[in-house]
Amino acid sequence: MQDTVGLEAPPANPPVVPRKHGLMRSVLGSVEGRVGIALGCGMILVIVLGPSLAPYPPNKIGSGTPLQTPSRHHLLGTDGLGRDVASRFLNGGESVIVLPFVAITVALAIGGVVGIVSAYRGGPVDAVVTRLFDLLLVLPPLLVALVLIAGLGTSSRVIVLTVAIVYAPRLGRLIRGAAVGVVQNEYVTAAQLRGERTGWIVRRTILPNIVGEVLAVYALYLTYCIIFVATLSFLGLGAQPPSSNWGLMVADGRSFIEVNPWQAVAATLGIAGVSVTFTLLADAVERHLIRDTQRLDAGI
Repeated sequence: MQDTVGLEAPPANPPVVPRKHGLMRSVLGSVEGRVGIALGCGMILVIVLGPSLAPYPPNKIGSGTPLQTPSRHHLLGTDGLGRDVASRFLNGGESVIVLPFVAITVALAIGGVVGIVSAYRGGPVDAVVTRLFDLLLVLPPLLVALVLIAGLGTSSRVIVLTVAIVYAPRLGRLIRGAAVGVVQNEYVTAAQLRGERTGWIVRRTILPNIVGEVLAVYALYLTYCIIFVATLSFLGLGAQPPSSNWGLMVADGRSFIEVNPWQAVAATLGIAGVSVTFTLLADAVERHLIRDTQRLDAGI
């Protein structure tokens, strides 16, 4: 009979690396986090309450004299069709944030799952997935968008599919890199020895230990996605007239920017405000992860 003295049984529940300093408290404690949250709250108010605060219907032609400068009745003036620019701005924010949010979430779900499973499996599976990511990363994003939109149209589903193809490999590579450092830990080996399934190990062992990195990557690439989708609308490949989408408003307003620049300026500031919000939050989360890693390494 073999001697089993000194052998330890694998732990019943895999540990999660502790984050000694709360993420939210750390984000609020940084200048980037406070500014990002304050700016984000302002943009949320504009997007959520904007439609109810708009003085005119966003697509009402002839609300005022075409290309009217700002006045008491039209705070941002009117566009070339006499539509109230302020009303269109207050109604256009939802399409700028909702579609990119859905699209980047789909891209994260696809790329993240593939990246984590690739890191966990290793070997030939990891090599094939990595080469596939590399192949997709070579494709120019705008070329992918042009091909898909030319063949399938400009519907929301096509935009989501385009974003998934463009950003899933980028997200997958980053999340795979974070997961590689976790799969070598003893608690993952213990879960394997207990006979846990791959899905359980990914959900309960690997993912909880990279959730901070996933949040940082998600916030950063949401910014990229917002700008990308707004650019498609600006080029006429996304939202179509008479939509009040901010990207489309910039495209419409550039023709009259010398007469009344406020349509293009307001929409540009709106896109910039949303983008800067998530950039600051991503930076705050990244700083938290760096500080937390340094504290753990120092044993604090």
